[in-house]
Amino acid sequence: MLPKMSTMSMSMSMSLSFQSDMLSTLCKGSSTFCSLPRATAPFRLRAFSTAFADKPSVCTADELHYVSLSNSDWKLALWRYHPSPLAPPRNHPLLLLSGVGTNAVGYDLSPESSFARYMSGQGFETWILEVRGAGLSIQGSNSKDIEQSANAMSEKMKAASESAIATNGAVASNKELNNVSFCAVSEPEISAPNGVETENVAIQGDLTRLGTVWDESKLVARLTETLMFLSERVSGFLSESQSRVMFTKFLDQISKLLVDSPLYEQFNEVRGKLSTLFETKQNTGITSQITDLSQKLVNIIEEGQLSVSPPLFDLQARFTSTIEDFQKQLDLMVKYDWDFDHYLEEDVPAAIEYIMKQSMPKDGKLLAIGHSMGGILLYSMLSRFGFEGKESNLAAVVTLASSLDYTSSKSTLKLLLPLADPAQALNVPVVPLGAMLAAAYPLSSRPPYVFSWLNTLISAEDMMDPDLLKRLVLNNFCTIPAKLVLQLTTAFRERGLCNRNGTFFYKDHLHKSNTPILAIAGDQDLICPPEAVEETVKLIPEHLVTYKVFGEPGGSHYAHYDLVGGRLAVEQVYPCIIEFLSCHDK
Repeated sequence: MLPKMSTMSMSMSMSLSFQSDMLSTLCKGSSTFCSLPRATAPFRLRAFSTAFADKPSVCTADELHYVSLSNSDWKLALWRYHPSPLAPPRNHPLLLLSGVGTNAVGYDLSPESSFARYMSGQGFETWILEVRGAGLSIQGSNSKDIEQSANAMSEKMKAASESAIATNGAVASNKELNNVSFCAVSEPEISAPNGVETENVAIQGDLTRLGTVWDESKLVARLTETLMFLSERVSGFLSESQSRVMFTKFLDQISKLLVDSPLYEQFNEVRGKLSTLFETKQNTGITSQITDLSQKLVNIIEEGQLSVSPPLFDLQARFTSTIEDFQKQLDLMVKYDWDFDHYLEEDVPAAIEYIMKQSMPKDGKLLAIGHSMGGILLYSMLSRFGFEGKESNLAAVVTLASSLDYTSSKSTLKLLLPLADPAQALNVPVVPLGAMLAAAYPLSSRPPYVFSWLNTLISAEDMMDPDLLKRLVLNNFCTIPAKLVLQLTTAFRERGLCNRNGTFFYKDHLHKSNTPILAIAGDQDLICPPEAVEETVKLIPEHLVTYKVFGEPGGSHYAHYDLVGGRLAVEQVYPCIIEFLSCHDK
């Protein structure tokens, strides 16, 4: 049973005039087909809002609203822009959806360069949704907590920007780089934790043994907690076979501490019993069994610590460090426990339901614009409506640099394909995109321009003001969960993007939608090249789709973000979008 999907819609407007023949072409549309995904268990929405009079300084909208999810403690931020009283009245509100790992800042970089402000200036009541984990969306239980968390997040974003600017082009310190890349280590390092002094003498009499007795109980508890987590909670993140891979990897890390020692055989005996317990999925008494086996493992490590064999010096400290590093990775997986389908089935419908109640469009429909993953979400919604045989609540849709199938393109996103191996979910539980770009920015914008290639992924040469590009890089990007990355990489496989269970392919039902679509691509977009956009466009009925590529040989060019914030977008891209949305704002 698929959840009922609320509708989205977005519109863009501009002051430039449009020729009537262009209007008729956009209203009629050009062609292509596309099919999309299926949903999982029904999701009951209970959206409500907290609107702040004193909104955080980073929020440049007229109002900041929060929408709650009935089955989650996430509060989703909605930036609201009032329509200009001087503009023609519009019939539908406009919803803007951002790309993966980005927030609302990308749609509102400055008063002089604001996609959202331009839309509201053209008469559209404009809303930007920040999905869970993005921007000012936070976790909280009451309005006071929400307000405090929102202001804290705002200050954190400002501080990160100021810190990066303060480096004045200097190369980041080792400490800064370590802070950025802590969660992308290929495997936990086996070293003593900070502040732990390792002993150079294996046996120091009764005092050493008394000290390890006290530490031993904590170590047993920690190891038991880690193993219980693997047997119970990781199953919600990965499949059974994938969690087994993680379990094996953890024991491999411990095994490295004992290799070539007399204790190795004892360890393998305990490892075999743990593996059997893990496979049998026992529920009754499993905690006590794991605790007993954890105690045996700790005893083995302690025996090695008390040995006179030099290779086993500092064994307890290294064992403790291994457990702590592994637990940190598991904790990150729990904290960032969502994927694309969470956005599609919960976040976007909750936001739409709330906007409908606020704006009350007569026909119950919205206009929607989605950039990058935002457009993918819109395609996916339309596919679900098509699958259910229901009329879409979207009056019209605009997608910017979006596709459901990247298999035929040379997209740089293929660099993420190694992460599609589920075993890598342990190595890289999250991708700290915002922190990584902030750390790399000085090296991309100043001599010797080591990371200058990063800029071309975002904007083509001379298409963005340097100060706006800096604000975009330092304030627009967030941390991405491994679960989200794992699902999005299915867009590079046969049949394109699918749901988390691999049972519904979002391309398969897009052709059943009756919603007009304007699909826009940038000629030098390395992330979503025109051929990727075309792969989805060709699936949509010809009379419902209009396809446009911006940029031309010998003229200006458009990379991934230029369609939203490039210096020429206001003259070239926005009028095309406004014309299309005005045509369908009936």
